[in-house]
Amino acid sequence: MDTADYDAFAPAYVEENENGLFNKWYERPEVLRLAGDVEGLRVLDAGCGHGPLTKELRDRGATVSGFDVSPAMIAIARDRLGECADIRVADLAAPLPYGDNEFDLITCSLALHYVENWRPTLGELRRVLRPGGRLIVSLLHPFLFAALHRDQDYFALTQYSEDYAFGQTTTVLTYWHRPLQDVLNAFIDAGFTFISLTEPKVHPDTPSELLPPGDKRQFLSFLFLTLALP
Repeated sequence: MDTADYDAFAPAYVEENENGLFNKWYERPEVLRLAGDVEGLRVLDAGCGHGPLTKELRDRGATVSGFDVSPAMIAIARDRLGECADIRVADLAAPLPYGDNEFDLITCSLALHYVENWRPTLGELRRVLRPGGRLIVSLLHPFLFAALHRDQDYFALTQYSEDYAFGQTTTVLTYWHRPLQDVLNAFIDAGFTFISLTEPKVHPDTPSELLPPGDKRQFLSFLFLTLALP
């Protein structure tokens, strides 16, 4: 992903991410639930953005590191986390600046769908995760692509773009879709074992005014995978 994609609208994105339905009330609570007790763990937040998940993990007792491809996002993350966290500019699609077996837990929150070729990325995540460690991934649900792009081939690796409004800022984000079978097999081929796959409902405390009219607090948007190294 071009760093300019997020650098250009970082402040507007931060506001939406901090308070909006999909991040605050849907995605982040599920990742934290899956992470469980992180007290004393070494945790890497891969694709950390401006660091809201990184901070939550730090506040729950983890020793946190994080990276993102956007310098603007990393600047915000460093401001909020201070000197106690190792926050770097790095690319999820490139070799990672960490040692082998360095982390007990890796979270990769809504980032992998920006990457075309998963093989080297998953290889790097495996390299820096210790044996027995866990990897928690959230990504756009493949079935969402099938529902919104019915003229496209669901079974093909497909690049597509969507328009998003963050406050007064409108931008275009570009993703890579792959079918569910390819998502799961990519992790198997990379040597991970599955602990769980979840498709959660929105958090029960979500303010009703954030939900679409008539919404019953259940909609398909993200897929959550918890994996481990043998």
